[in-house]
Amino acid sequence: MSTLIIQHPSLSRAAIDAFSALAGHPPDLTGSRLALWRRVAMDGERLAFAADTHQVDAEIVAPDLQLASFGLAAFDMDSTLITIECVDEIADFAGCKAEVAAITEAAMRGEISDYDESLRRRVALLAGLPETVLQRVWDERVELSPGAETLIRRMKACGLQMLLVSGGFTFFTDRLAARLGIAHVQSNQLEIHRGRLTGRLVGPVINAAAKRAALERTAARIGCSLARTIAVGDGANDLQMMSVAGMSVAYRAKPLVRNETTHAINHGGLDSLLGLFEDTR
Repeated sequence: MSTLIIQHPSLSRAAIDAFSALAGHPPDLTGSRLALWRRVAMDGERLAFAADTHQVDAEIVAPDLQLASFGLAAFDMDSTLITIECVDEIADFAGCKAEVAAITEAAMRGEISDYDESLRRRVALLAGLPETVLQRVWDERVELSPGAETLIRRMKACGLQMLLVSGGFTFFTDRLAARLGIAHVQSNQLEIHRGRLTGRLVGPVINAAAKRAALERTAARIGCSLARTIAVGDGANDLQMMSVAGMSVAYRAKPLVRNETTHAINHGGLDSLLGLFEDTR
C-alpha cells in the first residue's frame, strides 16, 4: 500500500474531505498546506481527476520515502529556480521581447524540433546590447521561485549535492549558484566583444542531451547512482535528464513535461517537494 499526499498553499477542508472519501478513511496527518493518508490504493486517473477538480497537488509515494536516500538534485534555472526566462527579459531591452518569448514558449512546449537553432535565433536578436543589460536583468528582474531557498537548504542538510544545469546563460547561473550555494553548474555562455553582446554563443549549446550528460557526469563524479538522483524542471529540454533520474519533478511545467515525470508541482512552491519525504515533513 502507498501513501497519498495532497498539498496546496491554502489547503481547503473540502479538498481534504473529498480525498478522504477516495482513500476510504480520514487523513493520518493534516496541516494548513498538506494532508496525508497512509495505506492507500488509488489509480492515477482518479487521482488526477480529483487533483484537477480541487486544484491541489496530489501524489502517491512509497511509504517512508526518505530524502536522505538521494545523493544529487539537478535543477533547471529559468522558470524553475527563478521565476523568469532570462533571454526574454534581456530581449526586452532590445525591443523584441514578444518575438523572443514566443520562440521560448514554443521550445519549452516541445513544439520546436531544433532547440539549438531556436536558441541561436533568440540570441542573435540580442546583438549590439551593452553587457550592462545583463546586470540590470539580474538586479531588477530575477526573483527566486517560492520555496527555492528552503528546498535547497533542506536538501543540503539531508546530504544531497546540487547541480544547476541550464539552457540559460552563465552570467545568471554563476550568480544564482553563488547565492544558493550550488557547487556544480553548467549553462550557455554569451559571447561579448568590447562590452556588447555579439548575438552569438561561445561553445556548444546546452540542450536536452547536454543536460542529461551533465546529470550523468556529475552523478558519476560524486559516486551517486542515477537511481539516487532527482531532476527538477519545467520545459521540454529537461525531459532527457528527467528520464534518467530516479525521481523527476515537473515544476509549474508545460503539459508535455507534466505527463512525462514522476511528480508534479502545479500549485505550491518548490518546497512542496519536501512534503513527499517522510524525513522532511
